Parts: sequence; C-alpha cells; structure tokens
Amino acid sequence: MGTKEVLNVFKAPAPHMVGDGFRVHNFFPNGFKLNMDPFFLMDFGSKIEFSARKEPRGVGVHPHRGFETITIAYHGAIAHHDSAGNSGIIYPGDVQWMTAASGILHKEFHEQNFSLTGGAFQMIQLWINLPAKNKMSKPKYQAIKQADMPSFIVPNNGGKIEIIAGNYNNVAGLAQTFTPIELYNARLNKGAQATFNFKSNYNTGFMIVEGAIKINNNQLAEANNFVHFKNEGDEIQVDVLKDSIILILSGEPINEPIVQYGPFLMNTEAEIQQALSDYNQGKFGYLEE
Repeated sequence: MGTKEVLNVFKAPAPHMVGDGFRVHNFFPNGFKLNMDPFFLMDFGSKIEFSARKEPRGVGVHPHRGFETITIAYHGAIAHHDSAGNSGIIYPGDVQWMTAASGILHKEFHEQNFSLTGGAFQMIQLWINLPAKNKMSKPKYQAIKQADMPSFIVPNNGGKIEIIAGNYNNVAGLAQTFTPIELYNARLNKGAQATFNFKSNYNTGFMIVEGAIKINNNQLAEANNFVHFKNEGDEIQVDVLKDSIILILSGEPINEPIVQYGPFLMNTEAEIQQALSDYNQGKFGYLEE
C-alpha cells in the first residue's frame, strides 16, 4: 500500500512520419528507455492540421507478428484493412484492438471523407507484447466504439473515465486481453479529482493528451507529456488543472526476452527468421495495396 510516486515526466520527443499520414512522437522504446512491459511501443500523434486531399494519406500494406496493436483516435478518422478480412473506420473516441499474433497484413489510411475535408488529426498507437505461449495464436480484431465503451462518471461534474480494458471502480472494459492490462481514457473537467490504484509491480504510465494535471499533490504534467511511475506503492491522486484527456496504461509485466525486427516482436532470433520466411512465402495472407 501507499502512494505510487512519479519516476519521470517526459516531454514529447521530436516527431517523425510513419508513411505520409501519421506524424508521431515515439515515447518508447526508442524515444526514452522505459520499462513499460507489456507495452512495447507508444506512438503519440499530437494534434496536427492536415490539408484537404483527394488521395488519402496513410501507411500501405505491412505485416505484424507476435503482438497486438491498439489504435485510439481523438481527432480525425482512420480507415483500416487487414488480410483476415477485417475493415472499418476508427472515429474520435473509438479504439481498434488488433491481435496480429501468428501474422497479419495491415494497412491504414485517413478515412476518405476526412481526407477530402482535412482538419485536426490526433491519435495514439500502442504495441502490446504477447506471452510466448500466445504469440502464434490466431489473429483477431476487436472494434470498440466510444458509444459502447463502459465508463465511470466522476462525481461533482468531474467528467468520465472510459474503460477500454481492465476494471475501474467495478466498471469493466470490453477488450479481451492475454495478460492483465488496465487501459483507460480519463476525460476530466477542470477542478475534478480522481484516484487510481494499480498493483505495485505493474508498469504504469499516463499520456497527457490534452490539458494539465497535478499528480500526488506535487507533480505537474501537461499536454504532450508522458508520466512514468515507480514500481512501488499502488495509489495515484490526480487534481485536474485544465479540462484534460489522459490515456492511462498499467499492466503486469510479461518478463520474457524480446527480439524485435521491424514489425515482428518475438522471443528469439530464430523466430524472427521464421517470421521473415513465412512472410516471404505469403503465409500472412493477401491484402491489396
């Protein structure tokens, strides 16, 4: 028991482009050397204005194996397709939870109507690692619309906490996970207070998407900051200084070796070689460019 103190507050690293449609700040693994296992990667697409365009910007066909990608939209809209036959549009507030696992081909672009009008675009993509025993399971897809997302209403007009995965104050999220994951969008109004509790060994972070908060009565965190917590204590107190959106992530570490090669996340070099071989042999299916 006790307070889970802040270890570091990180400002957004310099952005880079993924394809021609996603300008992202990679907080980890390359921006900062953080242990956020089972969260392997976080790309934060801070708010940017895209001009109108007939041909949608985005990322063409690419493979994934060994992990899950979670895409969360805040502004703009993203159209996606994969080689398992799934397709859809991620609108603001929606979440796309894709389990690549044994292998999938994927592409994602700005949605056609958004591309034609242009406008503000803001999103986050997470890579969540899978345990060795689940890395070669069957790919699957979970589309979670904001309208269907369970939420906890914060008292005194404090806003709401949307539960994507895990459980907050006895409200359970819809996403099915392979390991214990807590993932929430906290949409909190100025003056609100909220308390969060996570096991001391869980790796925990707050991505401040909008606004500003004070943590545990002493630590300021503002928009585009990532807050990394110590693996001690369990309780985090939040005071909201401006209307804020916070992506809250906490999870039980898998604690297995990781070998990454591009879009593959496996446990051994041999498994990476096998992934490359399977991909080159067309075993990830087919997806039209």
